[in-house]
Amino acid sequence: MRYYLVAGEASGDLHASNLMRAIAKRDTSAQFRCFGGDMMEAAGGKLVKHYRELAYMGFWPVITHLGTILGGATLCFNDITSWKPDVVILVDYPGFNLSIAKKVHKLGIPVYYYISPKIWAWKSWRIRNIRRDVDELFSILPFEVEYFRRHSYNIHYVGNPTVDEIESYKAGKERRPALQDDGRRVLALLAGSRRQEISRNLPIMLEAIKNFDHIRPVLACAPGIEPEFYDTILGGAEIEKVYGNTFGVLEMSYAALVTSGTATLETALFDVPQVVCYKVPVGFAAKLIRKLLIKVRFVSLVNLVSFSEVVPELIGGEMDTDNVRNHLMPLLSDSIERRMQLDGYVQMKTILGPAGAPDRAAELMIGLLKIKAD
Repeated sequence: MRYYLVAGEASGDLHASNLMRAIAKRDTSAQFRCFGGDMMEAAGGKLVKHYRELAYMGFWPVITHLGTILGGATLCFNDITSWKPDVVILVDYPGFNLSIAKKVHKLGIPVYYYISPKIWAWKSWRIRNIRRDVDELFSILPFEVEYFRRHSYNIHYVGNPTVDEIESYKAGKERRPALQDDGRRVLALLAGSRRQEISRNLPIMLEAIKNFDHIRPVLACAPGIEPEFYDTILGGAEIEKVYGNTFGVLEMSYAALVTSGTATLETALFDVPQVVCYKVPVGFAAKLIRKLLIKVRFVSLVNLVSFSEVVPELIGGEMDTDNVRNHLMPLLSDSIERRMQLDGYVQMKTILGPAGAPDRAAELMIGLLKIKAD
């Protein structure tokens, strides 16, 4: 069969490439064509356009590059039309991918969505588009099943690919120490993946851990962020930096300060107690916007999956030096707070389920396509 995949950022490239390999194991005649990245190309896909040419986030960058984005969407749709795949598989990246789904659905080509849009957090109105344009949706977050069911749309929970990635790292040849052990307990600093996030979060993290002589702070640097950017923010502070080995840092860490995102889940899967920190401009306004627009009780994936506050979340105005320090301190010793987090991680892992998300998704996709063909 012919599979057309669309991913728009680095994480989608990774998840899509693993899905492609899982499909190829089951469909030896599989052909792949894609909008994506280097990993999808390495997995056997014919790369039509790289996501770097379209990956704009935030209001102003999107507006100023709107012509490029719209041109990319037109190219993608026209390429799908001419190639005539058996299925189009969209991976995350909802703004772009839901517009593609709307057009492709009208062609009668099945539209599958892997890693569902997070409409439970914001833009809940997109459920109408999903019902209309997406034939099958494959979720990596277990709580999404009930959410979509309440909105009269059944989805498939296949497990979370982050579990696979960490198990693969622990068992694979790429596993390597990030640091030489010097006897001190490592505190991982994961300050975000984008410049704005890093510039807002990292200075507060650094201020909060001043005079913590008994710990070893290590900054896990985000891919694509140049060293000079970090040096400007650090301002001469002597903090160890590690590039390209976040898993290696987490594996050696005793605790962590983590900006909300997939990193919170990765940290939990490595059994590292954490404080979730996310500074946004104008704390009061951010708190009000959160109440009005974000429809969920928590922002970290650890707490969302667990349905409880396993890890503390310091968001907006709540993230200041004193709050970060006060929540971090108990995690640096064998405290009840530390033990409670580790117990919560056990429950979270049970809810997520075992590794094998790409394989389960591939099995389901191929099975559903065969049913449709029959």
